[in-house]
Amino acid sequence: MLYYLFTYLYKEYHIPGTGVFQYITFRMAMAVITSLLITTVYGRRLIDYLRFKQVGETVRNLGLEGQMQKAGTPTMGGIIIILGVLVPTLLFAKLDNIYIILMLVTTVWLGAIGFLDDYIKVFKKNKEGLAGRFKITGQVGLALIIGFTMYSNPDIVIRQEVSLPIKYDAPVAFHIKNNKAVYTQDVKSTHTTMPFYKNNEFDYGKVLKFLGPGYERYTLIVFMLFMIIIITAVSNGANITDGIDGLATGTSAIIGFTLAILAYVSGNVFFSDYLNIMYIPDSGELVIFAGAFVGACVGFLWYNAYPAQVFMGDTGSLTIGGIIAVFAIMIRKELLVPLLCGIFLLENLSVILQVSWFKFTKKRYGEGRRIFLMSPIHHHYQKKGFHEAKIVTRFWIIGIMLAILTIITLKLR
Repeated sequence: MLYYLFTYLYKEYHIPGTGVFQYITFRMAMAVITSLLITTVYGRRLIDYLRFKQVGETVRNLGLEGQMQKAGTPTMGGIIIILGVLVPTLLFAKLDNIYIILMLVTTVWLGAIGFLDDYIKVFKKNKEGLAGRFKITGQVGLALIIGFTMYSNPDIVIRQEVSLPIKYDAPVAFHIKNNKAVYTQDVKSTHTTMPFYKNNEFDYGKVLKFLGPGYERYTLIVFMLFMIIIITAVSNGANITDGIDGLATGTSAIIGFTLAILAYVSGNVFFSDYLNIMYIPDSGELVIFAGAFVGACVGFLWYNAYPAQVFMGDTGSLTIGGIIAVFAIMIRKELLVPLLCGIFLLENLSVILQVSWFKFTKKRYGEGRRIFLMSPIHHHYQKKGFHEAKIVTRFWIIGIMLAILTIITLKLR
């Protein structure tokens, strides 16, 4: 909203200082600052309100050190994160940008699902919360909306080099690259970034190429399937990771900062050309959203770090996981998610392996056996005697290493 106001003042009245709102980097910085203020200043008030309403965490005794002391800690703190993301985005981003619209839909959609789950747990005294099938249905529904919009919306395009004669109706751009004439067009495409691949790109439409002529008609199905897997996996991965103080919040902040860098270079014609990566017109606006997201995570960490004064609940964990997944899809870096979100993947796999091995051994030997002392894997290390603050710090370090590797993959092909 402020973007439109200051842009109007600059164009109509040439008021000094209002022109800075034209710069993405300035608006991103303002989004970070605003988000930090909202989550730290107003976050304190929300925590006090949640405590007053006795919206406390119900803790099951799993035999973990210091676990029972957390009983009664205010939960549903994810509301703080959601406000820290939405308010700065509404203030500083271009609200007619399709990428921003989709990110706002994602935040509200998954925030509502998480809030309903926490509401059932806290106020209805149902420890199971919202049934798993309803959560999955909500995540799949979001994936279908995102996938279909990405596939069909005319404003979502990528810039590709083309050869003469031109086969498309879209306008053609011309520039010199490496002393050669290069022609480019903004076209609809199902291409995405593929790490460690020759040209660093992958086309979903060619997954079923082995079917022979006419395989292109199934492109939408393949594209949708990938969207569903990525969004549900990352969203649930963040939910599982949120098991000890500050782990999911800090990890998400690291991932968000990395996505901001990727969005900036992908949405900047000069950097994308220099790095020889896919240029996505208008996607640079996502940097403002990423700034708000990182600010919200860091601000929430002020109260969520050990010993936590508030828990985000599913209101926060489902939302941040979905935001990360959809953001990666928007900038066509979703195939980098297994590397960038390696912590989430590790947490997911530890649960899958533990449950699968337990069921297999129980069926075969009559007694269930475990791979880990407890899953998710952060509880395994707690059982081994590590303090949760040390576990969180080391997971953050691993997250930073994975983030650096993710950025490096842009040039490794």
